[in-house]
Amino acid sequence: MQYQRIRSDLRGVAFTNPTPFDEHGDSIRHDALADNVRHVVDAGGRVMIPCGNTGEYYSLTDDERVAVVETVVDAVGEEATVIGGVGGSTRSAIELADAYADAGADAILVMHPDHTYQHQAGLVEYYRRIVESTDLGVVLYKRGPELTRDLLAEIAEYENVVGIKYAVNDVEGFSGAVSTIDADVVWSNGIAERFAPAFAVEGAEGFTTGIGNFVPEQVLALMDALEAERWDRARELRDLLRPYETLRAEPGVDNELSAANNVPAVKRGMELAGLYGGPVREPLVELSEADAERAAEYYEAIVSATDDQITAP
Repeated sequence: MQYQRIRSDLRGVAFTNPTPFDEHGDSIRHDALADNVRHVVDAGGRVMIPCGNTGEYYSLTDDERVAVVETVVDAVGEEATVIGGVGGSTRSAIELADAYADAGADAILVMHPDHTYQHQAGLVEYYRRIVESTDLGVVLYKRGPELTRDLLAEIAEYENVVGIKYAVNDVEGFSGAVSTIDADVVWSNGIAERFAPAFAVEGAEGFTTGIGNFVPEQVLALMDALEAERWDRARELRDLLRPYETLRAEPGVDNELSAANNVPAVKRGMELAGLYGGPVREPLVELSEADAERAAEYYEAIVSATDDQITAP
């Protein structure tokens, strides 16, 4: 069954793909997008998530989102699972899911609800209608308190709900959810490499990555260490990747809003790796000169690690 195949692929690293815009940020470089995801697949990546937060979901039109998913599906063929982000109004999310299905995607990632006023019963209905509307696999994306444990438990009972991306820095809450929600879903650590060992101990079978788009071998090596329960090795690799991830979590200069460096740091890493990153769209801005220099320093440290350090048994 396709849902079990998707679950199997989610038990690993899911690569959240940045969207490469042209030099003016006006249009999408689909040629570069295809090259970038092929780079990840050739390194061993088996799950792609276009149109997520790293893909600047909220800065894309629906037509752009569909075109991005089409490009990724065409680029990876049968070699990887493609999970496209959907969100917004119920109707918009359902229409996007239908378009992704036509494009050949395997699943959808339901973006965290973005609404000024919300009610718990309304949220349950929102997810229920989306899940029931599609035969694609569904991954729930938790980034805040709106997706309560009760909501996750109720929606996770659906056969096509295959995973939960838990992107809240709350190991205690994650542990409680994993231990109390009895559903056939794959729990994925949605806050990437810095906390991958801690979440793995508590039941995460995979994690999502942004920096894996430009250092896939190192990120996949971390996943291998976690699967083998080689915790010292996992921490060693985590520490190699941590400085770049910490940079991504910073607000940038002249800014009080958190994690604004997240996407531009990934795109800077793409450029450092000889791939195409391109600019970001507003409301994001490019890295400051100082942060761009730090990105280069941290990237060099990662890629300068010897092959033995990365592939040690």
